[in-house]
Amino acid sequence: MTAPKPARLPARPFFSSGPCAKPPTWSPEKLATQSLGRSHRAKIGKTRLQYCIDLMREVLRLPDTHRIGIVPGSDTGAFEMAMWTMLGARPVTTLAWESFGEGWVTDAAKQLKIDPTVIRADYGQLPDLAQVDWSNDVLFTWNGTTSGVRVPNADWIPADREGLSFADATSAVFAYDIDWAKIDVATFSWQKVLGGEGAHGVLILGRRAVDRLETYIPAWPLPKVFRLVSKGKLTEGVFKGETINTPSMLAVEDAIFALEWAKGLGGLQGLKARSDANAAALDAIVAGCDWLGHLAADPASRSKTSVCLTVAGADEDFIKKFAALLEGEGAAFDIAGYRDAPPGLRIWCGATVDTADLEALGPWLDWAYASLKSD
Repeated sequence: MTAPKPARLPARPFFSSGPCAKPPTWSPEKLATQSLGRSHRAKIGKTRLQYCIDLMREVLRLPDTHRIGIVPGSDTGAFEMAMWTMLGARPVTTLAWESFGEGWVTDAAKQLKIDPTVIRADYGQLPDLAQVDWSNDVLFTWNGTTSGVRVPNADWIPADREGLSFADATSAVFAYDIDWAKIDVATFSWQKVLGGEGAHGVLILGRRAVDRLETYIPAWPLPKVFRLVSKGKLTEGVFKGETINTPSMLAVEDAIFALEWAKGLGGLQGLKARSDANAAALDAIVAGCDWLGHLAADPASRSKTSVCLTVAGADEDFIKKFAALLEGEGAAFDIAGYRDAPPGLRIWCGATVDTADLEALGPWLDWAYASLKSD
C-alpha cells in the first residue's frame, strides 16, 4: 500500500551542500548592477571588491593580523594556491577523514611529491588530533562536507607551533567560532554558508603565512593564478580588491547581498544561531526515526552544516531512488550523499536554510522511505 503523502511541502526545498540555498530574502532583482559591464579595475569595480572584502572581515570578526582576498577557482583554487606557494619549506602532515581531505593528500603526495605524513580516519570518525607533530606544516578540513565530521575547535593547535596551520574551512566559516590566532591559512568559497555562487575562492593569510611567502621560493613552477609574491614581497593588491584575474562582478554582487543579509541578522552570531537551530531540528527528526542515523557518531565532532545521515539497509541504488522521489515531489533537492561517501543522505543545515523547511522535510523523509520499502 502506498504511504499517504504529507500535507505540507518545505517552502524552499533547497538542501544541497553546495551550491547551497540562497538567503531567504534573495532575488536577482535585489542585486546591485552598477558594476556589471564595467572593468573590475575601474574605480567602481575595485570599490565593490574592497567592500566585499570588508564585509567578510566584519562578519567573520577577522583580526587585523590576517589578510583576506578574493582568488580564482573556488575553495579548491584557494587551497591549492596556498599549498603550491607555501609547502616544501618543512615537513608536511595531512589529515584526511573524508574525500576533500583525501584530495589534499593526493595533491601533496602525487603532484607536489613532498611525501607527507598522512593521518586518516574512516568516514564518520575524526582522527586522533594528538598525533599531529606541529613542527610540520599541517593541512586539515575544519568541517568535512562529505562525512559530516568537523574539528570541535582549535584547542588542538598549539599557539607556539613551528609549522603553519592550513584550514580548508569552506563549510565552517560563518557557522562556527574560529580562533584566528591558531590559523595561519584558511580558505573558503561563497557557495556554502552564505549561499553565494561558485568559481571564486577566498584566501585568508595570517602573519606567519605572509612571512613564509616572502622568505621561501618553492621548487616547482607556479602558474600565474597562484602567484602571490612579486620581487620578494606579498602582492598586497590581491587583498585590496585587485584580483589576480577577472572576477565575475555578478558573483561579487551576489556575495555582497548575502553578507549584508548576514549583517542584518547580527553577523556571525545570527548566522550561527540559524545553523544551530537547523541542526537541532534535523537531529530531532533523526532521534524520532528508527531507520535514520548520524554518520558522525560523536556529537562533539558532528557538523552543524553538512549533516550526513545513514539509512538502514540502503545501498547506492536505494539512495538514488530516494533522492529522486523527493525531488520529483518538490520536497527536497540534492540530498543524496557525496559519491565517494558511504551510501546515505546529506542535508545542508547552514544559515540560509529555514528551520521550518527542515521541520517540514521530516514527514517527507518518512514517506519516501516507506514508499520505497513497500515496492
